[in-house]
Amino acid sequence: MCVHRSSCPAAGSPAVGSPAPAPAPRDVAAHVVAAHPEQGWNLLCDGTIVFDDTGELRPDGGVVAPRRVPAGRLAMAA
Repeated sequence: MCVHRSSCPAAGSPAVGSPAPAPAPRDVAAHVVAAHPEQGWNLLCDGTIVFDDTGELRPDGGVVAPRRVPAGRLAMAA
């Protein structure tokens, strides 16, 4: 159950603190209701599971693939 003032938006709206192309206003973005950083995921109030690698599982069974950086753009230690 959500405890923040506004109701949760529909699944698919950006979460507070998650990378998104266009940030949603804080009063309409889904909030984390269960955090499991040791396992790499958070449950949002709209039922979406957001993973640390930016992937998502939606309540309707939909999947959002992680947005990964190409290996060529990663810094390498000497």
